Amino acid sequence: MVVGMAQATATAVSDFSLLSKRIQQAGLLDRRPRYYLIRISAVTAAYLAGAAAFLWLGDSWLQLLLAVYFAIVFAQVALVLHDLAHRQVFASRRPSEILGRLGGNLAIGLGYGWWMNKHTRHHANPNHEELDPDVAPDVLVWSQEQARKARGLARLIGGRQAFLLYPLLLLEGLNLHVGGVRALRQPWMKQRVLEGVLLFAHFASYLGVLAWTLSPGKALAFFAVHQGLFGVYMGCVFAPGHKGMPTLTGAAKLDFLRKQVLTTRNVRGGRFTDIAMGGLNYQIEHHLFPNMPTPNLRLAQPIVQAHCRQLRLPYHEVSFVASHGEALRHLHRAGAPLREKDRS
Repeated sequence: MVVGMAQATATAVSDFSLLSKRIQQAGLLDRRPRYYLIRISAVTAAYLAGAAAFLWLGDSWLQLLLAVYFAIVFAQVALVLHDLAHRQVFASRRPSEILGRLGGNLAIGLGYGWWMNKHTRHHANPNHEELDPDVAPDVLVWSQEQARKARGLARLIGGRQAFLLYPLLLLEGLNLHVGGVRALRQPWMKQRVLEGVLLFAHFASYLGVLAWTLSPGKALAFFAVHQGLFGVYMGCVFAPGHKGMPTLTGAAKLDFLRKQVLTTRNVRGGRFTDIAMGGLNYQIEHHLFPNMPTPNLRLAQPIVQAHCRQLRLPYHEVSFVASHGEALRHLHRAGAPLREKDRS
């Protein structure tokens, strides 16, 4: 029995080792400095151009168009931060953290240290109900077992959560800001003073410029449109990768390859999808090789697909619309126990 378990473990390890060897031989883990120079320069230019346009327009309702524009730009900055956190851009930690805190905390008010801690735990145990913070039963429930134990807000809205998902995403931008601030009190947080100074410098400058440039009504409208659409964009980019895929509990006995592939979904699309989702439409490849530069994920996909076929391992890829449909149906099923309680 022990020998059989050892052989199974060795086989599972060799399954991923063989895939990793193929990826390395193809050079797909090599850095892409030119790509990131162009991408970071383009995102920075878009940010600065938007700021200049904001000041030029002044107290005008046309600023609401810029609010939409800035929702897209903030999301694109966040996607660059994602790559920095995974060390896809720089090999060493220091330049990644410097640029990450400047782009995250200062430029868009997203706590880099908080997000990196949260996202690292997600990658280690994707869709694990006890270990992945992204499927913790906070506002939404992700399984019927979570629904049966739900309390507070999750208990209140869980039965109808599939219908409330997109309205709730309007608040996700604010939730990301609040998460970074709350983390400043956590003992695991590194560089708390620096992160706090940069975060509050962003909040002060953002709100100050709105108040100085726009009338109160226009400033409030700009804030609502910008932060609401920023949250929707972020939710629509990150949700398709795992929401609606199988969740794990307890001591799930899956090796690294199967744990990542079976809980993850790819989104089918072309170059526009690659840019809009920052490469996270190749979520399976990203989870298997988190430090792989974004432009290499598309090139890695055929290798990963062939390897999964060889192992008869399900590889799930659907369109963007279908991915959201699967997520919504899953949320509706997960909330069933709460609807039954409401009827009883």
